[in-house]
Amino acid sequence: MNLNFNSPTSKEKEVPNTDKHEGTHRRTTACTSFSKQYLYRRGFSEARLPEAMRLEPFKKGQCWHFITAGDVDSLSFLKVVLLHQQKLHYLLFSTWCMAAEDILQFGEWIDEGVIEHLDCYVGEIFPNQYRVEWRMLNELVERTHCGRVAVFRNHSKIYAGWGDDFHFTIECSANINTNPRTEQSCITIDEGVTIFYKEYFDGIKSFVK
Repeated sequence: MNLNFNSPTSKEKEVPNTDKHEGTHRRTTACTSFSKQYLYRRGFSEARLPEAMRLEPFKKGQCWHFITAGDVDSLSFLKVVLLHQQKLHYLLFSTWCMAAEDILQFGEWIDEGVIEHLDCYVGEIFPNQYRVEWRMLNELVERTHCGRVAVFRNHSKIYAGWGDDFHFTIECSANINTNPRTEQSCITIDEGVTIFYKEYFDGIKSFVK
């Protein structure tokens, strides 16, 4: 199923360059709470996505394809999966980089028992160029003993996991952060695809021990 829900306003206006890799300042202090901007963006994003999908039940073998115009962020696709399946026994995510507040969100889900096991895969730039986020991610995994953090030459953007009801994979062009650009994503409900990605990432040897 293909869905296109570009916001007219996002197409009409020019947006500033907010990519952290193009000269903007990086975070220098730890993030301990969600900002109003983050909550508003996440709230709008999570309202738009179920509206477009009409919250139809996920079926095995089904694929949902999306094209967005910067008004839906990566983590909202995982939130939609959680609307259909309230608890995940296993989840991996792969991203080149990620935002501090999204790390807080994963921590909240782990603390609430929504995610039991979490494996995190990030790009080689992450430890040195995103030092605060790198520290936060490692502190989360160490505190909760939920899984592992691995660093390698990685530019893939994937979520894959399962709960009691189904296996799923989310493939997305966006990193786990805010990016006001057109992105494409796909949710696949299929055990074979999920295990395909898990077996690959299980074999990754991290640059950083």
